[in-house]
Amino acid sequence: MDNLNSALASIPQGVQLTFAGLGALFVASKLLSFLRLLLSTFILSGTNLRKYGKKGTWAVVTGASDGLGKEFATQLAAKGFNLVLVSRTLSKLETLSKELEGKFSGLQTKVLDMDFSADKDADYARLAKLVDGLDVGILINNVGQSHSIAVPFLLTEQKELQNIVTINCLGTLKVTQIIAPGMQTRKRGLILTMGSFGGWMPTPYLATYSGSKAFLQHWSSSLAAELKPSNVDVQLCLSYLVTTAMSKVRRASVLIPSPKPFVRAALGKVGLGGWQSFAYTYTPYWSHAVFAWVVENTIGVGHSFGIWVNLKMEMDIRDRALKKAARNAKKE
Repeated sequence: MDNLNSALASIPQGVQLTFAGLGALFVASKLLSFLRLLLSTFILSGTNLRKYGKKGTWAVVTGASDGLGKEFATQLAAKGFNLVLVSRTLSKLETLSKELEGKFSGLQTKVLDMDFSADKDADYARLAKLVDGLDVGILINNVGQSHSIAVPFLLTEQKELQNIVTINCLGTLKVTQIIAPGMQTRKRGLILTMGSFGGWMPTPYLATYSGSKAFLQHWSSSLAAELKPSNVDVQLCLSYLVTTAMSKVRRASVLIPSPKPFVRAALGKVGLGGWQSFAYTYTPYWSHAVFAWVVENTIGVGHSFGIWVNLKMEMDIRDRALKKAARNAKKE
């Protein structure tokens, strides 16, 4: 201890003050970031959706027939937005359309059955024709696909690989190219794209899905800067697990909400992501946000330790899924 004190005493006072100042700035920045997290998550309200259009303005929701997409459609209808519902199964879309029009007086809906994995120019032409002349104020890019089971990249079936990239990336980009020009012309609009912790932190055994969501992260932040001068807000909405068919999680918990509270937060916290490392990105659900802040401010996003944790977790998920499949096969 005496040697340490002697060594510290030998450092010039100016250098000591410099390091002390840097340390104070570092601590202050973390405290400020944490304060912004608390305010954004528990106190402040996000952008009022009326910024994007009055009652009767249209919202386009992709992947609308189930899970988060269905909930986005329901809550936007409750806020007075007419709906263009886009998904693969026409019967589900028609059922949802009738349900929402019956529940919300004066609501108008349009439906389009579209298999994004097919990547047909004709489908995108149908969408363009359907929205032609509509005052679209909000686009929810929700359509997406993950792996059927956690799987090493080298064992990923080519069809699954192709579908994930085609749906998550090309589908989102092509729909946005159809909808965004009208927003730019009208000088208002919201393009909300569903991101994922799987794209925020590299996730082995979900490599293709993880990469597709990381692509959307960079694309969305880039597009946000391009459209900001036109008063069009572009936001990537980050989520951890939610109880949907894609996540395969059935039971809600503190860290895993059901679609209803998650979407309520997503629509209520638009624009409140100033504490995050990526611009034009927000994590609306409170437990997801706290989890993200801890990771960003301890191990860091993209750190090998975080990747290793994800690897072990997905290996365990795969092992349990394979064992369950083997048990079911024996019963047949």
